[in-house]
Amino acid sequence: MEPIKSFSGKVVALPINDIDTDQIIPARFLKTTDKDGLGKALFSDWRYESDGSPKADFVLNQPDHQGASVLIGGNNFGCGSSREHAPWALMGGGFKAVISTYFADIFRNNALKNGLLPIVVDEQTHQQLVSLAEEDASTEVRVDLESQMLTLPDGRSVKFPIDSFSRHCLLNGVDQLGYLLNLEDAVVNYETVNPARVNTLAGS
Repeated sequence: MEPIKSFSGKVVALPINDIDTDQIIPARFLKTTDKDGLGKALFSDWRYESDGSPKADFVLNQPDHQGASVLIGGNNFGCGSSREHAPWALMGGGFKAVISTYFADIFRNNALKNGLLPIVVDEQTHQQLVSLAEEDASTEVRVDLESQMLTLPDGRSVKFPIDSFSRHCLLNGVDQLGYLLNLEDAVVNYETVNPARVNTLAGS
Protein backbone atom coordinates (compact mmCIF):
# COMPACT_ATOMS: atom_id res chain seq x y z
CA MET A 1 0.00 0.00 0.00
CA GLU A 2 1.03 3.58 -0.57
CA PRO A 3 1.50 5.51 2.70
CA ILE A 4 -1.07 8.20 3.46
CA LYS A 5 0.21 11.19 5.41
CA SER A 6 -1.27 14.38 4.00
CA PHE A 7 -2.65 15.37 0.62
CA SER A 8 -4.92 17.87 -1.08
CA GLY A 9 -7.58 16.60 -3.41
CA LYS A 10 -10.51 17.71 -5.53
CA VAL A 11 -13.87 16.59 -4.18
CA VAL A 12 -16.92 15.24 -5.96
CA ALA A 13 -20.29 14.82 -4.28
CA LEU A 14 -22.55 11.79 -4.52
CA PRO A 15 -24.79 12.62 -1.52
CA ILE A 16 -27.08 9.60 -1.72
CA ASN A 17 -27.86 7.81 1.54
CA ASP A 18 -27.40 4.06 1.92
CA ILE A 19 -25.10 3.54 -1.07
CA ASP A 20 -24.49 -0.18 -0.78
CA THR A 21 -21.56 -2.24 -1.96
CA ASP A 22 -23.53 -3.70 -4.87
CA GLN A 23 -23.97 -0.17 -6.21
CA ILE A 24 -20.29 0.60 -5.66
CA ILE A 25 -19.22 -2.57 -7.49
CA PRO A 26 -22.00 -4.85 -8.85
CA ALA A 27 -21.77 -8.55 -8.00
CA ARG A 28 -21.03 -9.60 -11.59
CA PHE A 29 -17.57 -8.05 -11.24
CA LEU A 30 -16.64 -10.06 -8.15
CA LYS A 31 -15.30 -13.08 -10.03
CA THR A 32 -11.88 -11.48 -10.32
CA THR A 33 -9.29 -11.44 -7.55
CA ASP A 34 -7.20 -8.88 -9.45
CA LYS A 35 -7.63 -5.23 -8.48
CA ASP A 36 -6.46 -3.92 -11.83
CA GLY A 37 -9.24 -2.50 -13.97
CA LEU A 38 -11.92 -2.47 -11.28
CA GLY A 39 -12.04 1.31 -11.39
CA LYS A 40 -13.85 1.06 -14.71
CA ALA A 41 -16.64 -0.91 -13.00
CA LEU A 42 -17.08 1.61 -10.16
CA PHE A 43 -20.79 2.52 -9.91
CA SER A 44 -21.20 0.67 -13.19
CA ASP A 45 -25.00 0.48 -13.17
CA TRP A 46 -25.22 4.22 -12.50
CA ARG A 47 -22.46 5.27 -14.89
CA TYR A 48 -23.29 3.30 -18.03
CA GLU A 49 -26.24 2.60 -20.31
CA SER A 50 -27.09 -1.00 -21.17
CA ASP A 51 -24.96 -0.69 -24.33
CA GLY A 52 -21.94 0.41 -22.27
CA SER A 53 -22.04 4.07 -23.23
CA PRO A 54 -21.53 6.60 -20.37
CA LYS A 55 -24.55 8.35 -18.89
CA ALA A 56 -23.85 12.04 -19.39
CA ASP A 57 -25.83 13.11 -16.33
CA PHE A 58 -23.93 10.93 -13.85
CA VAL A 59 -21.55 13.09 -11.84
CA LEU A 60 -18.44 10.94 -12.29
CA ASN A 61 -18.84 11.10 -16.07
CA GLN A 62 -18.91 14.89 -16.21
CA PRO A 63 -15.67 16.51 -17.45
CA ASP A 64 -15.49 19.07 -14.63
CA HIS A 65 -15.31 16.30 -12.04
CA GLN A 66 -12.52 14.30 -13.61
CA GLY A 67 -9.48 13.90 -11.41
CA ALA A 68 -11.37 14.01 -8.11
CA SER A 69 -9.66 12.04 -5.35
CA VAL A 70 -12.11 12.63 -2.50
CA LEU A 71 -15.68 11.33 -2.74
CA ILE A 72 -18.43 12.80 -0.58
CA GLY A 73 -21.02 10.10 -0.06
CA GLY A 74 -24.31 10.10 1.80
CA ASN A 75 -25.06 8.65 5.21
CA ASN A 76 -24.51 4.91 5.80
CA PHE A 77 -22.04 4.64 2.95
CA GLY A 78 -20.93 1.12 2.04
CA CYS A 79 -23.81 -0.80 3.59
CA GLY A 80 -24.81 -4.21 2.25
CA SER A 81 -22.67 -7.27 1.65
CA SER A 82 -19.00 -7.60 2.50
CA ARG A 83 -16.62 -7.30 -0.43
CA GLU A 84 -13.10 -5.96 -0.61
CA HIS A 85 -13.81 -5.19 -4.24
CA ALA A 86 -15.71 -2.05 -3.11
CA PRO A 87 -12.65 -0.17 -1.79
CA TRP A 88 -10.59 -1.68 -4.64
CA ALA A 89 -12.98 -0.15 -7.17
CA LEU A 90 -13.00 3.24 -5.44
CA MET A 91 -9.21 3.32 -5.33
CA GLY A 92 -9.08 2.14 -8.93
CA GLY A 93 -11.30 5.11 -9.74
CA GLY A 94 -8.69 7.45 -8.31
CA PHE A 95 -10.13 8.02 -4.85
CA LYS A 96 -7.91 8.26 -1.78
CA ALA A 97 -10.65 9.09 0.71
CA VAL A 98 -14.41 8.99 1.14
CA ILE A 99 -16.26 11.45 3.37
CA SER A 100 -19.58 10.59 5.02
CA THR A 101 -21.51 11.10 8.23
CA TYR A 102 -21.48 7.33 8.81
CA PHE A 103 -19.87 4.26 7.24
CA ALA A 104 -21.09 0.69 7.45
CA ASP A 105 -18.68 -1.20 9.72
CA ILE A 106 -17.57 -3.90 7.28
CA PHE A 107 -16.94 -1.41 4.48
CA ARG A 108 -14.99 0.88 6.81
CA ASN A 109 -12.78 -1.99 7.96
CA ASN A 110 -12.20 -3.21 4.40
CA ALA A 111 -11.33 0.33 3.32
CA LEU A 112 -8.81 0.83 6.11
CA LYS A 113 -7.15 -2.52 5.41
CA ASN A 114 -6.72 -1.67 1.73
CA GLY A 115 -5.48 1.92 1.95
CA LEU A 116 -8.69 3.89 1.41
CA LEU A 117 -9.36 6.49 4.13
CA PRO A 118 -12.98 6.75 5.38
CA ILE A 119 -13.51 10.18 6.97
CA VAL A 120 -16.49 10.73 9.27
CA VAL A 121 -17.69 14.32 9.67
CA ASP A 122 -20.66 15.97 11.35
CA GLU A 123 -23.83 16.78 9.43
CA GLN A 124 -23.09 20.51 9.17
CA THR A 125 -19.62 19.94 7.72
CA HIS A 126 -21.02 17.33 5.34
CA GLN A 127 -23.70 19.68 4.04
CA GLN A 128 -21.15 22.46 3.59
CA LEU A 129 -18.87 20.20 1.57
CA VAL A 130 -21.70 18.94 -0.62
CA SER A 131 -22.80 22.52 -1.34
CA LEU A 132 -19.26 23.60 -2.19
CA ALA A 133 -18.67 20.62 -4.46
CA GLU A 134 -21.93 21.15 -6.32
CA GLU A 135 -21.31 24.90 -6.73
CA ASP A 136 -17.67 24.64 -7.80
CA ALA A 137 -16.25 21.46 -9.35
CA SER A 138 -12.70 22.63 -8.57
CA THR A 139 -13.31 22.58 -4.79
CA GLU A 140 -10.45 20.96 -2.88
CA VAL A 141 -9.92 19.82 0.69
CA ARG A 142 -6.75 19.00 2.60
CA VAL A 143 -6.44 15.74 4.48
CA ASP A 144 -3.78 15.32 7.16
CA LEU A 145 -3.80 11.83 8.63
CA GLU A 146 -1.00 12.54 11.10
CA SER A 147 -3.08 15.21 12.85
CA GLN A 148 -6.40 13.60 11.80
CA MET A 149 -7.57 16.92 10.39
CA LEU A 150 -9.72 17.72 7.37
CA THR A 151 -9.31 21.31 6.18
CA LEU A 152 -12.09 22.91 4.15
CA PRO A 153 -11.61 25.57 1.45
CA ASP A 154 -12.51 28.35 3.91
CA GLY A 155 -9.66 27.27 6.19
CA ARG A 156 -11.83 25.62 8.82
CA SER A 157 -10.42 22.35 10.09
CA VAL A 158 -12.34 19.48 11.64
CA LYS A 159 -10.88 16.45 13.36
CA PHE A 160 -11.93 13.00 12.18
CA PRO A 161 -11.75 9.73 14.15
CA ILE A 162 -9.58 6.73 13.31
CA ASP A 163 -8.27 3.93 15.50
CA SER A 164 -4.57 4.03 16.32
CA PHE A 165 -3.70 0.71 14.63
CA SER A 166 -5.32 1.64 11.31
CA ARG A 167 -3.72 5.08 11.48
CA HIS A 168 -0.29 3.50 12.00
CA CYS A 169 -0.76 1.12 9.09
CA LEU A 170 -1.94 3.84 6.69
CA LEU A 171 0.83 6.24 7.69
CA ASN A 172 3.41 3.55 7.06
CA GLY A 173 1.81 1.98 4.01
CA VAL A 174 1.47 -1.51 5.48
CA ASP A 175 -1.47 -3.88 5.77
CA GLN A 176 -2.02 -6.24 8.70
CA LEU A 177 0.31 -8.88 7.26
CA GLY A 178 2.98 -6.30 6.61
CA TYR A 179 2.67 -5.08 10.19
CA LEU A 180 3.24 -8.60 11.51
CA LEU A 181 6.18 -9.22 9.17
CA ASN A 182 7.81 -6.05 10.47
CA LEU A 183 7.84 -7.68 13.91
CA GLU A 184 9.83 -10.71 12.73
CA ASP A 185 13.08 -9.57 14.40
CA ALA A 186 11.28 -9.06 17.72
CA VAL A 187 9.74 -12.53 17.49
CA VAL A 188 13.10 -14.14 16.68
CA ASN A 189 14.77 -12.29 19.56
CA TYR A 190 12.06 -13.42 21.97
CA GLU A 191 12.38 -17.03 20.91
CA THR A 192 16.16 -16.84 21.22
CA VAL A 193 16.10 -15.44 24.76
CA ASN A 194 13.36 -17.72 26.07
CA PRO A 195 13.96 -21.47 26.55
CA ALA A 196 12.22 -24.04 24.40
CA ARG A 197 8.81 -25.09 25.63
CA VAL A 198 7.30 -28.52 26.05
CA ASN A 199 6.09 -29.83 22.70
CA THR A 200 2.45 -30.57 23.45
CA LEU A 201 2.04 -32.23 20.05
CA ALA A 202 4.66 -34.89 20.74
CA GLY A 203 3.57 -38.31 21.92
CA SER A 204 3.67 -38.99 25.65
